[in-house]
Amino acid sequence: MASELSERAARPTPKLPTAVKIVIAGGFGVGKTTMVGTVSETTPLRTEEILTDRSVGVDDTSGVEAKASTTVAMDFGRITVRSDLVLYLFGTPGQERFWFMWDELSLGALGAVVLADTRRLADCFPSVDYFERRGTPFIVAVNCFDGARQYELEEVQLALNLGPQVPVMLCDARKLPSCKEVLITLVQHAQQARISVPAS
Repeated sequence: MASELSERAARPTPKLPTAVKIVIAGGFGVGKTTMVGTVSETTPLRTEEILTDRSVGVDDTSGVEAKASTTVAMDFGRITVRSDLVLYLFGTPGQERFWFMWDELSLGALGAVVLADTRRLADCFPSVDYFERRGTPFIVAVNCFDGARQYELEEVQLALNLGPQVPVMLCDARKLPSCKEVLITLVQHAQQARISVPAS
């Protein structure tokens, strides 16, 4: 019995992976659900509901008239980067009536990706403002929709009144390599932001 206990004590305790929380935010119909679904290694949790006539006059669908459903709580996905590192992705609802969810979804997040659509650029202002006020590191990823006018990244940065420290990049939420590049950029930016904050 004693030798059995000694053997168990000598065995290394399995190390639990570090969990990192990332928020995917942005306006209505910008591609948050698509991005989470593209990168998640598991079937993503989605809380989508069909748009009905009750949303008329409440949800602005101009520019995304073909959209038939909307996220009402969150999207959730997971990516195992290494055996000791797992990313958990939380997609926020885009409509104003569901913004009360943002505080819970953003709690403890390493950082956030703000998805932008150049056809409805003003829709990402609330997300930018929210993460700036919280002091949460974030980047802006311009989702390249088919047929949408392309702008220089400097123009987007200027239009959103972003400081030079906020990375702005192009992405395609439907393509895995593009989404991975966005997430890598965010993690690097968040790490750099933490390093540059002076210790109190």
